[in-house]
Amino acid sequence: MKELYPKQVTQLLVAWGNGDQHALAELMRLVYRELRRLAHGRLGRERPDHTLQTTALVHEAYLRLANQQEASWKNRGQFFAVAAQMMRRILVDYARARQYGKRGGGAQQVELDEAMLVSCDPAASVVALDEVLVSLAELDPRKGQVVELRFFGGMSIEETAEILGVSPGTVMRDWTLAKAWLQREMTHGGQDAG
Repeated sequence: MKELYPKQVTQLLVAWGNGDQHALAELMRLVYRELRRLAHGRLGRERPDHTLQTTALVHEAYLRLANQQEASWKNRGQFFAVAAQMMRRILVDYARARQYGKRGGGAQQVELDEAMLVSCDPAASVVALDEVLVSLAELDPRKGQVVELRFFGGMSIEETAEILGVSPGTVMRDWTLAKAWLQREMTHGGQDAG
């Protein structure tokens, strides 16, 4: 994200928030490459036969972002945080649509390893991760945001720290604790499902 011009992006976000549709077009021209990088990185961790393409994910996220007419944009960090959230929702919706069998019957154990999800059934894992991530965000919103930005947004520790306005060390601690908590919850959920 360093190659983006933060002041210009922020100005365009504010103009768009004030109803300037030309600002939205210019904003997307500036951030499209970064959104594509984030989407490509996230989709690169999906199963090999995954049919959702990078361009489709970016375009769907763009459509959802463009419909955020009530948003009062503050800066590019907030914009990328919302974009990561949109990508998360799209991927979870996609995984739910692709899932075979009933939900909950075969909960999968998921390992989070530096923004990677490893499982026999990635669609089930994405859905399961989303469900426990909602619980984590209720307990500790910042840790939930760290996971969302790192895992679903594909952002680095430094990018996540910049967006959240905290130090990289804080992000690392939150990331480590969140991964452990999520792993425990997903493993515990798998035991309860039997």
